[in-house]
Amino acid sequence: MALGRFVGSVAVLSGLLLGASVSTGYTAKDTALTTSGLPVPRYVSLKSDRVNVRAGPTKDNDVAWVYTRAGLPVEITAEYENWRRVRDSEGAEGWVYHSLLSGRRTAVVTMKHKDDLAPLYDSADASSAIAARLQVGVIAQVKKCDEHWCHIAGKGFDGWIEQQQLWGVYTDEVVN
Repeated sequence: MALGRFVGSVAVLSGLLLGASVSTGYTAKDTALTTSGLPVPRYVSLKSDRVNVRAGPTKDNDVAWVYTRAGLPVEITAEYENWRRVRDSEGAEGWVYHSLLSGRRTAVVTMKHKDDLAPLYDSADASSAIAARLQVGVIAQVKKCDEHWCHIAGKGFDGWIEQQQLWGVYTDEVVN
């Protein structure tokens, strides 16, 4: 699966991260509060299927690209007034107006090899039945995480996945 970006008037499709999940060097415990009163860094998702990403935190800055996938997880890495600097699973960064982001947690399935399938289990136990196998790039809603396992759901699947196989949740993060 690819995430779509429009750069200028040319459509660019770029594949999702094909290696292990991106490490930010941060954990959920290493955060600083900002003008919004919320921690940075933090994960959020795109609210609509058309989100302009700008070179800087004003409407005067050029649109660097356009995300075309609602629900895509992004990491907020900085805030400036009503603008949020975001990073996607491929490492691309830019500025997005805050109202185009949602606090709804989503994640992207990542594996060491792009052709590997991630097992989705019936419960948070590798010895439980496999409910599905998910491809790299699948986006899922994060229902909860317990530091090692995440309960995720999407169109046609619902189950538990090892937290390390997701980009959109921090290592050892608890999500309720």
